[in-house]
Amino acid sequence: MKGNEAIAHAAIRYGVDGYFGYPITPQSEVLETLEALMPWETTGMTVLQAESEVASINMVYGGAATGKAVMTSSSSPGISLMQEGMSYIAASELPALVVNVMRGGPGLGTIHPSQSDYFQATKGGGHGDYHFIVLAPATVQEMADFVGLGFDLAFKYRTPALLLADGVVGQMMEKVVLPPQRPRRTPEQIRKECPWAATGDSRGRKPNVVTSLELDSYQMEKNNERFQRTYRLIEQNEVRYQEYFTDDAEYLIVAFGSIARICLKAIEDARAEGVKIGLLRPITLWPFAYDRLAELAGQVKGMLVVELNAGQMIEDVRLAVEGRVPVRHFGRMGGIVPSPTEILESFKKQF
Repeated sequence: MKGNEAIAHAAIRYGVDGYFGYPITPQSEVLETLEALMPWETTGMTVLQAESEVASINMVYGGAATGKAVMTSSSSPGISLMQEGMSYIAASELPALVVNVMRGGPGLGTIHPSQSDYFQATKGGGHGDYHFIVLAPATVQEMADFVGLGFDLAFKYRTPALLLADGVVGQMMEKVVLPPQRPRRTPEQIRKECPWAATGDSRGRKPNVVTSLELDSYQMEKNNERFQRTYRLIEQNEVRYQEYFTDDAEYLIVAFGSIARICLKAIEDARAEGVKIGLLRPITLWPFAYDRLAELAGQVKGMLVVELNAGQMIEDVRLAVEGRVPVRHFGRMGGIVPSPTEILESFKKQF
């Protein structure tokens, strides 16, 4: 199935309570598949096409405030419209899942694949000091797997998660093993697992109020300090990456998402020529693999960052290596996906 279809199937099987979205290429199959599967008749999952991306993210905000497992999906311009709501959800310390299947920009751009939302995803595209946990799938299998992982992390840390895919992974078809069906949580389970949630039932207690507003500056600073402590904990425990051929690597390629798969073929071709290149694929773009890249900087002669953009993740790679080795960039924009040969030729020119 397509990567977008895998997200829909995985959401149903995870026991998601609600999906609120709006169609936009190249991720429309998420909503279309959910509508075709009609999970409201089997698991009770709500599926609603909102009137806009702004409406959909605020529906997610409301659902998350009640302790429900809720999600949305969109593509780059639609995610831009959601940024205010995403900041509100982060400030309210709510678990939720947002899927961004990236397309070329800026502006309306093209419907073809890109990775140019890296800054928006990892640096907090909305206002204020906040982070989403950002997962970058490279396969259709990971599109399915990361739905459950994203929700698990979101509920563990009471912070939103973002599944950042590109149009290649969203549209390509591969075999996928879907997770087993999980039952949706009962209201009693939600009250037990999410004592902070606004349930509408105070039961003699002071009702929970979920809000991102704080009129007292000193209290808002305390809130921000609490957010930052959560982010430091996530950085300590949730960094994920995958390595290939790094044991004897003399050079390193760093790439995420679909382009990492193309880089792997370029590396295999290079090794056939006697050039020892390794690959590090970040799986979590935030938190980022700073420590591991710093270790590898003591081993290799240089690093090439390959992205479907003008150069965004390269900034984090440079921060990690602190100038100890040269860090170069190769990228294509506008929806163009390079071949392994192009990547290898770029490496040879730059090193």
